[in-house]
Amino acid sequence: MSFNPQNILVINFGQLGDVVLSLPAWKIIREKFPGAKITALVGKTSAEIIEISGFADERIVVDRVRLRDSGKVWSIGKIYKLAREIRGKNFDFIVDLHSLYETNLLGFLSGAKYRLYANRENRSLDFLNNFEPKPPREDKTKHLTEHYLSVLEPLGGVEKAKRFVKLRPRSADVETIKHLLQNYNAAGKKLVALFPGAGHRSRRWSLENFARLAKLLSADKNLQPIVFLGPEEKNLRAEVKEKFPAKTIIFDRLTVPQFAAALSLSRVLISNDTGAIHIGAVVGISIVLILDKRAPTTYLPPTEKLRVIRSGALVEIGVEEVYRATREILKNEETRG
Repeated sequence: MSFNPQNILVINFGQLGDVVLSLPAWKIIREKFPGAKITALVGKTSAEIIEISGFADERIVVDRVRLRDSGKVWSIGKIYKLAREIRGKNFDFIVDLHSLYETNLLGFLSGAKYRLYANRENRSLDFLNNFEPKPPREDKTKHLTEHYLSVLEPLGGVEKAKRFVKLRPRSADVETIKHLLQNYNAAGKKLVALFPGAGHRSRRWSLENFARLAKLLSADKNLQPIVFLGPEEKNLRAEVKEKFPAKTIIFDRLTVPQFAAALSLSRVLISNDTGAIHIGAVVGISIVLILDKRAPTTYLPPTEKLRVIRSGALVEIGVEEVYRATREILKNEETRG
């Protein structure tokens, strides 16, 4: 099918890691329609990643958490207002990469002539997709990046697309982090990033383990541990300050672009299975991922700089094992450098 849309809306209401894994698909859309205006409809947390990527010209940002947790009257009113805003922008092509009932419906109400939706079992309204040919049905055995790319198969050329996209942090954000680091005695040290949070408690290695790991790392005067806490972990600051070595740096108020910049200045990221690893992957940092052996691997970042520790359930993974993996990465980097 050959056509040339000029006003495109791309939707992904997935979580931060989902949106990062969809970046190769966003890149294809940008490259296929270089003259088109592309608008992103994304959640609040993911919006800044799309901004950094440069794959969209405009963003419509939705606070999905507030939409979910607020009263029905407020939420319905918000959705109605959003539908009116989208319709008023006169899109001619809608691509719903994540595909939920509500986003499929928003695409339909937009009045766009062409609608290309991911076909997800029990999650999407495929009858509202009017693009021919239709994309294949979601295959849950495939990596999530492959799933997003498969949505674009009707456009052609997907098989040649790169499966991994790197992002360069903005210079202003890098300078902000460098300025913050001046407040600590970290000059000349190798920064080691620790992310002890996760979206769900079942995916968290214990904070005590992270604290013991930080103590081992701090024994090397050339290393500087930095603990990053996202909005969901802000209540952990006092506990981190109590249990971690006194010289541990704690950053808990960074924006997503600032977090990306901070990771780009670090040597290695040690993290639970959460959005942090996907940010780390696209800025090129080496990652030690602490993963439960029962967790699926279809959501992992497709980077060669990923070392996965999953020798057992999270409670069975020891501090020494994670520490050894971290030291090996640091040693290999020294050899290459």
